[in-house]
Amino acid sequence: MHALKLTQIGNSVGVILPKEVLAHLKLEKGDALFCTSTPDGLNLTPYDPALEQQLNAGREFMREFRDTFHALAK
Repeated sequence: MHALKLTQIGNSVGVILPKEVLAHLKLEKGDALFCTSTPDGLNLTPYDPALEQQLNAGREFMREFRDTFHALAK
């Protein structure tokens, strides 16, 4: 666990992430970090939740029409 300190950055307030946290999240300067609300609190992740929903919809579609895709692949 890392205790993070809020810092004034211009007219905003920000958090400086230690390099160990950045390495664990596989992030570097300029990357996006997404904050989502969960029943347990907030979750910070480098993965876009909207993209995950789109991927799941695509997987479901492909599963539903598996036979059609198989026939088209011949």
